[in-house]
Amino acid sequence: MLDTHRLRVFRSVVASGSVQGAASNLGYTPSAVSQHVTALQRETGLALFERAGRGLRATAAGLVLAEQTDAILSRLGEAEVVVADLRAGRTGALSLSYFASVGAAWLPGVVRRIGADFPGVRLDLALREWLPDDPADRSDVQIAVERPDFAAWPGFTVHHLLDDPYVVVLPQGHPLAGRDEVELAELSAERWVDNDFARGWCRRNLVEACTAAGFRPPFHVEAHDYSTAMAFVAAGIGITVLPELGAARRPAGTCAVPVVRPVPVRSILAVVRDAVAHTPPVRAALEELRAVASPVAAPRSR
Repeated sequence: MLDTHRLRVFRSVVASGSVQGAASNLGYTPSAVSQHVTALQRETGLALFERAGRGLRATAAGLVLAEQTDAILSRLGEAEVVVADLRAGRTGALSLSYFASVGAAWLPGVVRRIGADFPGVRLDLALREWLPDDPADRSDVQIAVERPDFAAWPGFTVHHLLDDPYVVVLPQGHPLAGRDEVELAELSAERWVDNDFARGWCRRNLVEACTAAGFRPPFHVEAHDYSTAMAFVAAGIGITVLPELGAARRPAGTCAVPVVRPVPVRSILAVVRDAVAHTPPVRAALEELRAVASPVAAPRSR
């Protein structure tokens, strides 16, 4: 195994034509330079220099090794730049997964921030409605909906971002549209539009809240997503109940009213891989997520 430091010293001797010249250029003693050259010749089993007057001249083998050393040191310099960039977050890749309702509301700001501050970082985005069981599918940063007591897997840390209460989306002319809040039980006789075809945790959370209020939600129409469900509301087909963040972009002619007694709430978390948590892009992503999740940044919509 060649010692790169000795190769640097060797290349300096070739360039300067003498041990003294290399010592002066490198800030070493001539004895130290000679020791490095002797050790390199012993390691390679090659005669790398021959005497030329008061100086040294590289042998044919020495010239070949000097040429290879230039390539080695050049690549080593490139690797050192990459390492420095990685430490500073200027290159590499960051994987981030998210669920649908934060995609439109939060992701544009996060992606803009990473792209502006770390243009060399490749951002790999994945849409996932739940946290994956397979470790191979887990992203560096995962924005997820879970119960507040969710415990992260080994090697990951949970960061709480937001408790997102549910609202009922109603047509503007609905008798309950002007209310400050609506009790869940008051919605038991309404025509409900289902908004979660995947039957995920958000839907189960809502069904549990309705059960606690003494009824099962009477779903009359099934939509596959929040946007379609709210479009059905705007068309007068029924009402839909969903997390407030999902109602941030309601269609015209609708309003959102908080539901209470009980108040269904989902917790939005950022699950971060510990191995990358210290890197500048991940710290910036978390900072931006906390900013967009702040109640000040996202006031309750009516």
